[in-house]
Amino acid sequence: MNFLDPALPFNRRHFFGRSANGLGALALASLLNPGLMRGANAPAAVSGRGVGVINPPHFPPKAKRVIWLTMAGGPSHLETFDSKPVLGQMHGKPMPESFTQGKQIAQLQGQKLNCFGPQLGFKRFGKAGTEICDLFGQLGSVMDEVCLVRSMTTEAINHDPAHMFMNTGSQIAGRPSMGSWVTYGLGSDAENLPGFVVLTSLGKGGQNQPIAARQWASGFLPSKYQGVHFRGKGDAVLYLGSPAGVTRERQKDMVEAINRLNARHRSVVEDPEIATRIAQYEMAFQMQASVPELMDTAKEPKAVTELYGCAPGDGSFASNCLLARRLAERGVRFVQLYHKDWDHHGGVKEGVRLKALEVDRACMALITDLKQRDMLRDTLVVWAGEFGRTPMSQAGDGRDHHNAGFSVWLCGGGIKPGMVYGATDELGYAAVEQPVDVHDLHATMLKALGVEHTRLSVKFQGLDARLTGIAGKAIDAIMA
Repeated sequence: MNFLDPALPFNRRHFFGRSANGLGALALASLLNPGLMRGANAPAAVSGRGVGVINPPHFPPKAKRVIWLTMAGGPSHLETFDSKPVLGQMHGKPMPESFTQGKQIAQLQGQKLNCFGPQLGFKRFGKAGTEICDLFGQLGSVMDEVCLVRSMTTEAINHDPAHMFMNTGSQIAGRPSMGSWVTYGLGSDAENLPGFVVLTSLGKGGQNQPIAARQWASGFLPSKYQGVHFRGKGDAVLYLGSPAGVTRERQKDMVEAINRLNARHRSVVEDPEIATRIAQYEMAFQMQASVPELMDTAKEPKAVTELYGCAPGDGSFASNCLLARRLAERGVRFVQLYHKDWDHHGGVKEGVRLKALEVDRACMALITDLKQRDMLRDTLVVWAGEFGRTPMSQAGDGRDHHNAGFSVWLCGGGIKPGMVYGATDELGYAAVEQPVDVHDLHATMLKALGVEHTRLSVKFQGLDARLTGIAGKAIDAIMA
């Protein structure tokens, strides 16, 4: 049949329209049962969200997934991972102007600046003898697995823009988060769960700074790559359950009918967000079964829950660390945990003491658990706040926001264990040896995942936008 014959009612426009319908049906079928559409030799990544745009990887990947532990509020490096005895000797004395003159200071601008010595003791741990706060003894027991970076810097000095910068590489809202970039680039191995999951917890200090959903948004990437917030206590995802009287079979019929209508509409308007809508309807339906099973940590062996020090479903940071491991096991590509209450403008000594009790054992347990399951070698774990704290005092016993030098740590996939990288000056004010900025950290993460950061980009407003902007260099010295 000549489809181009103008005498036939089935013209070229009809031909391409119906072809699109057929492609939509294939897409729907692949969502309903990914295995049916997979070739015999297709890689395991072709499932759930499927492969990403980086296929094959630019480098042999050392890590398959990321667990990013966000300490929201800005932990003080001077009471956690960066011992400064000279600062202790200068406690109460004026801060030398050579450190601070003309520098950006958040809430101490124009005030008398006095040195505030470290408030907690430090101890060496592991064969490498890495010196950290002695309150982090559980983490210290696995410190030989960790690479401690003491020369981290960032551009932002207030919470919201600093979170934006750490999450998206930009202080401007509306950019894709790092979890979105990773799932866009690499896809996800999870069949019945999102590729990017966020968990939040609040400590007992009560400083509940808001964490906005834009921190895990997909920006100008398709919305299917945005992070999905799972609550650690109660219903994990709001409105996920079926209404009363609606059976799962009826719910499935409804989802399939809606997806067929969406596929037909997509063939007409060619809007990529319709494909996202189809995928999200199907994902929500699958999550009705997968999420309750995921969140039921009561089925974990008693030894595991004792390792983490959590009760099933208590919503704590420790419980969320256990959930992070369970998500990683199920193929989720990027898991981000937020633990709030690190903003110690006053009472930094007691504040960090309380925080150590909440996160120390859980961090050790996560590393230990992953290693026991042979998952640490291909899971990149990152511990970081949005900035650090000043070596000058605030309110007599606290510290202000600080962006010129602070500490983060990494371990697992692609990272050299048992080492310290970089240093701040003798007062802990600024990174002076091997400084690292946020773009470098992102570039390192992507390289561990097998991605060259300059080649993961999307055309946006006429420019090739990327997570690392126009900067960033992978820190090869800390990579295995």
